[in-house]
Order: sequence, then structure tokens, then C-alpha cells
Amino acid sequence: MTLAVVNSRALLGVDAPAVTVEVHISAGLPALNMVGLPEAAVRESKERVRSAIQTSQLEFPLGRITVNLAPADLPKTGGRYDLAIALGILAASGQIPLEPLKHLECIGELALDGRIRPVPGALVAARASRDARRCLVLPADNAPRAALVQQAQLLPVTDLLGLCAHLKGLTPLPFYEGCISASIMPDYPDILDVKGQQQAKRALQVVASGGHNALLFGPPGTGKTLLASRLPGLLPVLDEEEALEVAAVESLLAGYLEEGGWPQRPFRAPHHSASAAALVGGGSEPRPGDISLAHQGVLFLDELPEFDRKVLEVMREPLESGHITLSRARAKVTFPARFQLIAAMNPCPCGYHGDSSGRCQCSAEQIRRYRSRLSGPLLDRIDLHLRVQTPDWQTLRQAERSGPNSAQIRQQVTEVRQLQLQRQGCLNAHLQGQALDQFCDVDEATAATLRQAVDRLGLSARAYHRVLRVSRTLADMAGEAQIGMRHVLEALSYRQLDRPV
Repeated sequence: MTLAVVNSRALLGVDAPAVTVEVHISAGLPALNMVGLPEAAVRESKERVRSAIQTSQLEFPLGRITVNLAPADLPKTGGRYDLAIALGILAASGQIPLEPLKHLECIGELALDGRIRPVPGALVAARASRDARRCLVLPADNAPRAALVQQAQLLPVTDLLGLCAHLKGLTPLPFYEGCISASIMPDYPDILDVKGQQQAKRALQVVASGGHNALLFGPPGTGKTLLASRLPGLLPVLDEEEALEVAAVESLLAGYLEEGGWPQRPFRAPHHSASAAALVGGGSEPRPGDISLAHQGVLFLDELPEFDRKVLEVMREPLESGHITLSRARAKVTFPARFQLIAAMNPCPCGYHGDSSGRCQCSAEQIRRYRSRLSGPLLDRIDLHLRVQTPDWQTLRQAERSGPNSAQIRQQVTEVRQLQLQRQGCLNAHLQGQALDQFCDVDEATAATLRQAVDRLGLSARAYHRVLRVSRTLADMAGEAQIGMRHVLEALSYRQLDRPV
């Protein structure tokens, strides 16, 4: 046999398109030529493959070897094709049988001594191999996290020689039988650590129940960051599909993750000096940014007006669509970005506007200029704007912690979310079009109140729909099928930055 075909997987964002590795050996001067749009790391694989085959006590064939990575128009990057290329060369030279390779897909980087090193995106490849009904041969270090993909057939390997013995039927390797479950709840900070702030805690429960975005503003030291950091503990445990999405994004940045952990709701808190590329992703080889790393979790932006305005504006489309598409000369990549935005800011340049101490000396014009760093379109996309008041001395001194803890609130949030998913197939924050009209209908008296609020506050159509979605969540939390007047009034009370200074 002078021609061998081995299946592999590329990595393009959170997708793993199929790659066919074709190896042909012909007579001629010894050479190894590689075609199919390989970049530098892929072209260098010829030296890794040669050394790995020879140190594994196998024969590297003498002759003209041509390796084609198809499709030819798909850019090939990294060392993930090393294992497939090595197996193709061994199969084409008759050292291993070709038949078992038809039902396998292979990824892995070879060391010079024949060991197989982990590669990024193994979970993405495992999901694609499962859908293609093939077994995935992958580095052993990648197997624990790839096992998140239910019903995926995984064959973990540690070295090239052992894999060859398996393919020959001499020493069969066991398939991976590990399983990761969501039985252990992550240890998030408890909301009981926040003293007082009952209105803010109520707002956080609303945010968690409906998947809404929120902006907390108030004087320094009132607990805005403390409140925001408690939100992940109020969210339900990731289900299987959500866990796969989170782990898939994580796997793009890490070759492998340690065994024993069901993915948690991510909490990302970039510094206000972060660039647009750090926030949404980028690079010549597109990598996910913080909004994608916060997928199915929380993105916390502290000191929101201190961010560069152009950086904040790039979030406008992902906040609506739930994904970000990066177009580059070599590729167009889409990353998921369905996150909940929690932001915090001071109410004025000095930070003490509205504080009972009366120490704020900022003029109305200074306050307007400070708040104008946030554009109207961005504020429209944030459902709740809530002032966080300074707690009094007695509240700070009390030792007893009262109220429901994070676990109790999480149980209530889970029940409300299940109600929404059963009724409309999505969370209230994601209602659109006809579904929004159907499930957020109000009576005439409530509609009149909404009309007055829109006229008085100058709400845009987007802000009006945000009020309706929050009202729907409040009605669900109360166990009521119809949105009532009190739900709308409470939702309007959370739009505090729409009011004039």
C-alpha cells in the first residue's frame, strides 16, 4: 500500500471541521512534502513525525512522501495533525493495517520520543466525532475534559508505539470510561455576606431569574462589587449543553484541564484598561475574548465609565445576538457570547452624588458629562439601573446574618427559569418579536401607565421592551400568569439612570 487516508479535525473557533490527511509514498529521492495550506507549526511537524517514528522503533520509509491536508482552502494550524500524519505514513508503508483507521479520527501532537502531547480544542473535536459516529483517538491528558461529551467514543493514548500495537491487535487499549457529573455544587461566595442592601439583593434575584443585565451605581464602598460577585452563586448549575459550550470555549485556551470538575458558571472581571480585542477577542488567529469566556456566566465591568467608550460600544451587538463574529483575512470565526452583564459605577466624578453625607460638590453639568461616557444605545441594552445606598452604622455592626442564602435563592431562580423554558423555550431576557407580544401582554390600565413612563422618561423602543421583559420576570417570580400594574411599576423603578439629573 502506497496511499493511506486518516481522518482528523481542525479547530476553527468552537467548530471542528473535518480534515482528511492523505499520505502517498512513491519512488524517488527521500523527501517529505506537505500541501493543503499548512502554516509554520504544521510544516515543522515533518521533523517531529520523523523523530517520533524512529525513536518508537518503527521504520521511517525512504522515498518521496507527499502529505495532503484536505480541504486545501482551510487553514491548518498547530501540532494537532502530527498523530494523523504519522499514522498515515506508517499505514502507507505497510507497518500498520489501514482498515481500522477508517473508523477513527486522530488528534495529538508528537514529542520526539513518540509521546503524545495534549492539544487545544479536544472537547470540540470529541463533539464533532460523536456526531460523525467515529471514535476519537486523542492524547490521554485531553480525555477527562472531552468526556463531557456524552456518548462520545474516546480512545486515549500516551505514545505512538502503544497505539500502533493496538491497531495491529497485539495490545488492545481500553476506551475511556470516565464520567463527569454536576453532583458537586461549586463553592460560590454567599449573598448573606452582604449586610443590608435588601433592594439590591432583590434586584439580583430578578437578574438571575430572567437572565437580565444590570448596572449598579452608588458611592464608593457601598458593596457594588460585593453584590456583583455573588451573582454566579444565584444561577442554576450548568446543564449538559451549557457545560459543553463553556468547556468548549475554555478548551481553546488550554490544552487540557484537570479531571474532576463540572464546568462552573464563569465570572470574568476585566480591568477598565482592557482593549477591545481583549474584550471581544481577536488576533490574526482569532481567539475568544472576555465576553466569550463569560459565556453562560457573568461579565462584571467595574468602574464602567472609566472604560474607553469605543471598547464598550463593541459589546452592543453581542448583548443582543449572544455571539460575536470576528472576520479576518484568513478566516471568519464565530464565538458564543451569551453572558449576563453586571456593571458598577459611581454616580458622579467625585462619587458621592446622592450620599447622605452631602459631601458631593459636583454640578449638574459635571454629572451629565460624566454619565455621558456611557452611550444611550448601551444603557438601553441594560435592563436594570439600580442605585446602591450607603448602609448605616447599625447595619454594618450587626453580627446576625438574616434573609435567604444563595442556595435558597438559587432554588427559587431554578424554578422560575424552568417555568420560562417550558412556556416559551428561552429566558425572558431573550424574548423577541411575536413571543414578546404574546407573553408580555398587559391590560389597558397598565398600558396607560407604560405610555406615561415612555413619554416622561423618553424611553426608546428597546428600553420599553426591556421594561416588559423585566415585568414578565417579576410576574413569574410571583407565580402570576398575567403582568400586573405592580410588576410594571417595580420594573420602571429599576430604570433609574433614565431620569434626568
